[in-house]
Amino acid sequence: MKLSLILFLTVTLIFQGCSASVSDAEIKSLSETLYKLDHNRATASELVIDPQTLISPSETGSKNDHSSRPLFKQVSSTLLSKPTYKALLNLLDNYRRMTGEVEDVPSQEVQEQDTFLQQTMNTDVGRELYNFLHSKGVYSSQSEFIQDLKMMWFGLYSRSSGKLDSSGFEHIFVGEIKSGKVSGFHNWLQFYLSEKQGLLNYYSHSFDGPWSTYPDVLGMQFEWDGYFKEVGSAFIGCSPEFDLAIYSLCYITRPGKKCYVSLGGQTLGIQTYTWDNSSYGDGKKYIGSAYPATP
Repeated sequence: MKLSLILFLTVTLIFQGCSASVSDAEIKSLSETLYKLDHNRATASELVIDPQTLISPSETGSKNDHSSRPLFKQVSSTLLSKPTYKALLNLLDNYRRMTGEVEDVPSQEVQEQDTFLQQTMNTDVGRELYNFLHSKGVYSSQSEFIQDLKMMWFGLYSRSSGKLDSSGFEHIFVGEIKSGKVSGFHNWLQFYLSEKQGLLNYYSHSFDGPWSTYPDVLGMQFEWDGYFKEVGSAFIGCSPEFDLAIYSLCYITRPGKKCYVSLGGQTLGIQTYTWDNSSYGDGKKYIGSAYPATP
């Protein structure tokens, strides 16, 4: 094989998210390892939820409030004081939820992004993900990996009116309002905070994963600041670094596809979407969305 063809194939693998060089079995094996390394996940004493009414998938659009109580009964302050939790919480109030409104990113918020990414890399979960991708030749150094995460997650693009109003992080971890309904919003800490602030009304759930310990997965119906979400799926009780790592793993290795991970022996699909209207670097795609695929 000619050298030029080898170089072309190598570059193609990297910019297609290395999907051809990482097998389905490797994704399942690594995700099991990340699951076991999530030492900062919530315990049953640190997090107590009250899921209440389970509805059928055919009822998710009914907008009926079947739950008289909040989803979250108790969240330990000790859990929320852990470094990656604190770093994530500092980011959640940085965004305008309405699409079409330009996102300003002052230097303090840039520092908060850097702190969050660095704190995740200080964990076993973050290090394990980097080591795997480094072994596959996707990243040559941890600093290169962190910079790429920063661009793919926090890089701004336009969902509405040509304005830089969105990012993968905002869409997935914070949530947005677009066309009169909730878009994105796949993070349990944002759900908890919004509920605690009186901004979110939990209606029901249409999916409850098979896990008996955290992290679990719920598919939820809720109203956020007057706007409805028909099915918002999220990991419940995982650490921020686990959320970031699982979504990043699937996005990098299976961009724009359903990626199958294994958590505690249970298979779960993670759906990711690329943002195809703009790019960064040499044609790399921002994250459009990522979430647990629930019925």
